[in-house]
Amino acid sequence: MDEPRRPLREDEAIGDAFYERPLERTLLYRGRIIDVARYRVRLPDGREAEREVVHHPGAVAVLAVAEDGGRETIVLVRQYRFPLRRTTLEIPAGKLEPGADPLAEARRELAEETGFGAERWRKLGVFFSSPGFADEAMHLYEARGLIPGAPHPDADEFVRAERLTRDEAWAAVRRGEIVDLKTVLALLWWERQSGGERGDPGP
Repeated sequence: MDEPRRPLREDEAIGDAFYERPLERTLLYRGRIIDVARYRVRLPDGREAEREVVHHPGAVAVLAVAEDGGRETIVLVRQYRFPLRRTTLEIPAGKLEPGADPLAEARRELAEETGFGAERWRKLGVFFSSPGFADEAMHLYEARGLIPGAPHPDADEFVRAERLTRDEAWAAVRRGEIVDLKTVLALLWWERQSGGERGDPGP
């Protein structure tokens, strides 16, 4: 995955033919994790419009691959997602603290949610989760050479680590247990790197 461009500063973006110049900013909500702001902008043709933006400090996510005698499994976390009112299966992930090193945060999240450490880490890239309304940048890492340990999730987190083969993971996608894009993206990356063994994404 190629490293995407970070959100541009205003002085960098001005030369873009599609640039929307911010004229006014109103903070609508300040929360523990996100802020929500409304912007009045000038469009390329001179008209004005409004944009509502969710500001997020960013996140990390981990494609943790266990290698057992040539058979690979992926470590996922089963947890309840209140906005969806349902339980999902996802790769380990968490909020990036302001100013923190993304790799250090990825190591911490993997250990907290699954108990695993890892001998080998590789950054796969950075992607923006919902650029139409949010500036959240997610740093995706691959972890191999897993070292088991005891999970220690946050006090308000109730999670369970599970290990799935490629076919089992794609079956979970088809059943609707895996529904978030960061996990599907990680599965596609895992599929791409699989060599001879391949899962079945299905129709």
